[in-house]
Amino acid sequence: MRASVSASSAQPCLPCLHSHGNGRAVAAAYAVAACLVAVTFLALAALDPRAQASSWFLSSSSSSSLSSFSSLQPSGGGGASEHLLVTSSSYSDDGDSRNSTGKEVHEEVQVGGDDLLLSLINPSSGRGAPQLSVTPPTAAPELEPTPAALAPPAATESSDEVIEATPQVPRRRDVKLERLELGLAKARSAIMEAIKNKDKRPPLADKDYVPMGPIYRNAYAFHRSYLEMEKLFKVYVYEEGEPPVFHDGPCRSIYSTEGRFIYSMEMESRLRTRDPDLAHAFFLPFSVVKMVKMIYEPNSHDMGPLKRTISDYIGVLSAKYPYWNRSLGADHFMLSCHDWGPYVSSANGHLFGNSIRVLCNANTSEGFNPSKDVSLPEINLRTDVVDRQVGGPSASRRPILAFFAGGNHGPVRPSLLAHWKGKGQPDVQVSEYLPRGVSYTDMMRRSRFCLCPGGYEVASPRLAEAIYLECVPVVVDDGEYALPFADVLNWDAFAVRLRAADIPRLREVLSAVSPRHYIRMQRRVRAVRRHFMVHGGPPRRYDAFHMILHSVWLRRLNVRIAARG
Repeated sequence: MRASVSASSAQPCLPCLHSHGNGRAVAAAYAVAACLVAVTFLALAALDPRAQASSWFLSSSSSSSLSSFSSLQPSGGGGASEHLLVTSSSYSDDGDSRNSTGKEVHEEVQVGGDDLLLSLINPSSGRGAPQLSVTPPTAAPELEPTPAALAPPAATESSDEVIEATPQVPRRRDVKLERLELGLAKARSAIMEAIKNKDKRPPLADKDYVPMGPIYRNAYAFHRSYLEMEKLFKVYVYEEGEPPVFHDGPCRSIYSTEGRFIYSMEMESRLRTRDPDLAHAFFLPFSVVKMVKMIYEPNSHDMGPLKRTISDYIGVLSAKYPYWNRSLGADHFMLSCHDWGPYVSSANGHLFGNSIRVLCNANTSEGFNPSKDVSLPEINLRTDVVDRQVGGPSASRRPILAFFAGGNHGPVRPSLLAHWKGKGQPDVQVSEYLPRGVSYTDMMRRSRFCLCPGGYEVASPRLAEAIYLECVPVVVDDGEYALPFADVLNWDAFAVRLRAADIPRLREVLSAVSPRHYIRMQRRVRAVRRHFMVHGGPPRRYDAFHMILHSVWLRRLNVRIAARG
């Protein structure tokens, strides 16, 4: 775990939340009502064949765990088909497992296939997808992160259902929500048509940029999805909460992605709505980095105050607005670049299990679920003039084969330093600290491959630094790291992934990349850079801010919120 940035301490709950101390009592009342609804639902579900319907897609390359909706059932069969891009699911060799809330999950599973989301999955594979029926939870317990179950990707041509989230307690028909869900259904159909016809149509028109080439899993479908997002998607930012813990974040540090997104979302006018009834997704604008600085007691190792702040904040929102309760958080998202983001998200069971968590610490072994969570690129900005931090020479002017410099901590770096630090290999430059006067940035610009091992956690700012400086990134891990934007980007086209066991063979593996192939990879790094750019001014289309929102958009398409009681 990265050393905390702590300068002062404060009370566990912010002043604006103190008047809402009855939130837990309300939650307890909801829990009792939920028990009665759950019994009724299970009796009906046993008679409803739709409860055994299949879903379309599993997520990108890694593990996933089943979302803990109060009740999960596919939307009604018959009528117009509606497809989804990602679906929360898990599998087990036995039919009995537990989801992220600790509730039992009974599954009948057919798995197969090796395509990842947004190749965009080959719909003609004809392989089966998991069939799910879920025991409804009766309350939202406080959770600790639990390992996610590994789920092989699967796709099917005949399954076209989305997961439907129904409320804990009966409510009136919501016509506005029905209208929103109809718009999302049309967008799903347009994107699915683009997936099926990716090789039969000319590129879509776009005045700024047309995605093309092998850096994408399916450039045509991504472009269609992006345009659908721009046309339709609206995000509501809750106005409750006071800076700096809310509506604020760091903009010049290793955690700058967190602050830059919060700031851009606050300033956003095109994709943001001020009317929550028009919103498809709801942003919870708290900053874990600021919480650690303002609330955490240094060296206490106690995240309780942080978790209580988040729990109370959600209590305020769920008491004031109907949106959290109607979906159990499934259309809400949080964002954190701090290592503790996943842990403090367990302050609320539905936040951890249902909501979209946008995290730099995208560790699948710690409960990160790529089918509903978003991997946030960690970008270390030292100045607002970002454009000066990009660019690099061609391959012929990069004499160093591989480069790494960084602290000796975490599960991977000790092995890397033990095998390559000070070994007298001039083309493999691995060190813990650079000598005085040696520029870290210049070393990356002189290197063909830049090693990107995680530290205390799986994410590393070196990934974005390498892309900025046109150095082919080498991700060193054992597959726990869900790479940013992997549902859209084909990382194999512009990066190398190396397992920890292969560290002794690092030089051999990288030397085997031919000069011609390396030149292609470096050009692709240059092309993909636009999706990782954070600009000093307003965000630009297809940049990091919009790619993060597009990732949220894809996951929002995964769920249909029931508009009826």
